[in-house]
Amino acid sequence: MSDISPTGTDNTIRPESGRRLISADKVEGTAVFNRAGERLGTVEDIMIDKISGRVAFAVMSFGGFLGIGENHHPLPWSVLTYDTTKGGYVVDLTREQLEGAPTYAAADNVDLSDTHGRRVYDYYKAQPFWLEVS
Repeated sequence: MSDISPTGTDNTIRPESGRRLISADKVEGTAVFNRAGERLGTVEDIMIDKISGRVAFAVMSFGGFLGIGENHHPLPWSVLTYDTTKGGYVVDLTREQLEGAPTYAAADNVDLSDTHGRRVYDYYKAQPFWLEVS
């Protein structure tokens, strides 16, 4: 049996992966790793397009110490892949790439639906969710 992951790739369902659907509150707090297995941060929030219902971004906390000086990095949902063995999401990014990525402070109120959101998709060279064919 196979399924289509949120990134659009074909993945085989493994018994340890359980169900395909997950509630947003369970995604929040999930670890994000790079391909080398280094923990980069955690998913703080997910952003869903109100019209299409598609997940547009995972907002990852990155940097800082004990929550102080921490920045939020919006990641296009399509750049994350869930890894059942790690129990978290994996991105094909280095720490240095994240340090140069579009970011905002936790206290900022950023509108990701416009120019800032487009900059995020451009930085990660990801196809914008609003151009994806359903």
